[in-house]
Amino acid sequence: MKKILVLCTGNSCRSQIAEGYLRHFAGDKAEIYSAGVETHGVNPRAIATMAEDGIDISGHTSNNLSEYSHIPFDFVITVCDHAKERCPVFPSTAQQFHENFPDPAKATGSEEEVRQQFRAVRQLIKNYMQEFVKNNL
Repeated sequence: MKKILVLCTGNSCRSQIAEGYLRHFAGDKAEIYSAGVETHGVNPRAIATMAEDGIDISGHTSNNLSEYSHIPFDFVITVCDHAKERCPVFPSTAQQFHENFPDPAKATGSEEEVRQQFRAVRQLIKNYMQEFVKNNL
């Protein structure tokens, strides 16, 4: 079984959304983990946005990358430039992938405008993770 780590800055939005979709699309083909170079807690808007698409991430936790240093990952996916820059070199043979998704936590405007920005980022991540699973698992 493949082991996949999704890495972001704070493990609160983008990596949590990505973990949710990877779990959904990969099923029992992979073990999915997400972490941040920092931990900020799971963003309630990320939980709500995923629930709109039928994916429950309310039980996810915000984890620091150091918690997974002992796991031999097959794939590491960084979902923001900041995490890629701070991502340590993995001593394993993990294949690294990168896509810089906008940070929905930085969205501004009315509540509806912020929700729309979360939905837009969710769709970008969903598309990417669906293709990743199709091409790599």
